[in-house]
Amino acid sequence: MKPPRDVTECDHWHPLVAHGPVPTLRELFAADPDRARRWIVDAGDLRIDLSKHLVDEAVWASLIALADEMDIERRRDDQLAGRVVNTTERRPAAHTVLRAPRHTSLHIAGVDAVEQVHEVLDRMAELANRVRDGHWRGSTGRRLRTVINVGIGGSDLGPQMVYEALRHLALPGLECRFVSNVDGAHLAMALRGVDPAETLLLVSSKTFTTAETMANARSARAWLVESLGENALGDHMVAVTTNVDAAVEFGVRPEAVFGFWDWVGGRFSLDSAIGLSVMIAMGPEAFGELLGGMRLIDEHVATAPVHRNAPILMALLGVWYTGVLGFPSRVVVPYAQQLHRFPAYLQQLEMESNGKSVRHDGTPVSLPTSPVVWGEPGTNGQHAFFQLLHQGTHIVPVDFIGFSRSPHVLSHSVDLTGHHDLLLANLLAQSAALAFGRTADEVASAGVAPELVPHRTFPGNRPSTVILAEALSPSTLGQIVSLYEHVVTTQGLLWGINSFDQWGVELGKELATSLVPALVEGVGVDQWDSSTRESIVWLRRTR
Repeated sequence: MKPPRDVTECDHWHPLVAHGPVPTLRELFAADPDRARRWIVDAGDLRIDLSKHLVDEAVWASLIALADEMDIERRRDDQLAGRVVNTTERRPAAHTVLRAPRHTSLHIAGVDAVEQVHEVLDRMAELANRVRDGHWRGSTGRRLRTVINVGIGGSDLGPQMVYEALRHLALPGLECRFVSNVDGAHLAMALRGVDPAETLLLVSSKTFTTAETMANARSARAWLVESLGENALGDHMVAVTTNVDAAVEFGVRPEAVFGFWDWVGGRFSLDSAIGLSVMIAMGPEAFGELLGGMRLIDEHVATAPVHRNAPILMALLGVWYTGVLGFPSRVVVPYAQQLHRFPAYLQQLEMESNGKSVRHDGTPVSLPTSPVVWGEPGTNGQHAFFQLLHQGTHIVPVDFIGFSRSPHVLSHSVDLTGHHDLLLANLLAQSAALAFGRTADEVASAGVAPELVPHRTFPGNRPSTVILAEALSPSTLGQIVSLYEHVVTTQGLLWGINSFDQWGVELGKELATSLVPALVEGVGVDQWDSSTRESIVWLRRTR
């Protein structure tokens, strides 16, 4: 793939840099009563309000023209068509194929990838239904009631996030627990109170060699063997991997090994077999609705014009904020407790994808790339970090996510509607307060003592996106995930970087492997720098 031109060399980049201060949000809304209506974009079932951003009509025009000058639509189509876009690993990034409709076709390396995907989905559905209806039982004949998903990174964050978001739909009496950290405490806590005879161990590792995952998997396997014996393993283990031989040697039956493909990056893989734990918990139908929601946004990004294309517009805003206005951070605040793992999921999706400092051709980038992404559910975040958002010295764009209805009830006599009304009121209030603030005159006119006026003045002009849907369902969750996937990959196109490799993950892993002998046996301690060496000595002495 020919490296694209640098975005800073585009004709429409220069007006952005030379634009000067944008009018405040108060001024923009006062001058344009229809601003909100014009900058609310519908994508699938999502209502995405982009009106509270520090962008006037001239900036919007330059950003949209910049997308055209960077040939975003053609390069997006290359990715969707399964062409090689992961240049350092020389392969496609075709994760959108994972939710392609049955009976469509897309060939990768001469093979119909859609057909392969649906073959795996059918096998997943068969296994999920057998566990859910009790036909697959443990070695003692008891039903399987706990799925222990062992993975790390994309093999953990995606399925865990979806399970937490949709666990109100999980089959009663069936629970998923997730283990990722090599800290033994994580595995110990996950297995606490769990009966091995009712446990299904699901090991997710593309190569079946990932150090942290296999350390946890071996210990969990030993836990099963201790209680049930070696011969029971086949009744209690499933694997998601491309290394079938290693999984079978581990004790997994061949029919319980599910593969995926090198054109699926880990952080884009929750809709592959990596999501098997989710399918077992929620059922194949709900998993299909999740995929259908993702497909809705795939279709939107492929067909909507740039000026109404939600992921492209959000990506352009991100480049404007990091590259011109110098905002190095973005916070994601879902006003839905069920999405409490969504910020962590998004951290990997965005920062592992776009935390790069060289372009496709190896030359340095000319702009800051991925912002630091963080967040916490509202309203908890309001009592933690919103002070900084409102009155701090940093300007941090905010993504708010909310739903008009809640699926939760306590009982016939205890109604939670008031909770949800208060939750939504807080979402809207925070977005408005960040945008418009409160002037010193407004504070003073409310009778506040003069010496307190500066402390109770809010500068406002803090940008936010408000994403709303009617309810948190498998479909709307899939739409939100797909929306952000396309934002991330589009920003990669604008920065000219490869969003699909992650070489930065490797160095620390390599060094950790070589450090184990020094830490455990004291071998080769002298080869390390003085700081690392002294830490090794101290740790060996105090263990």
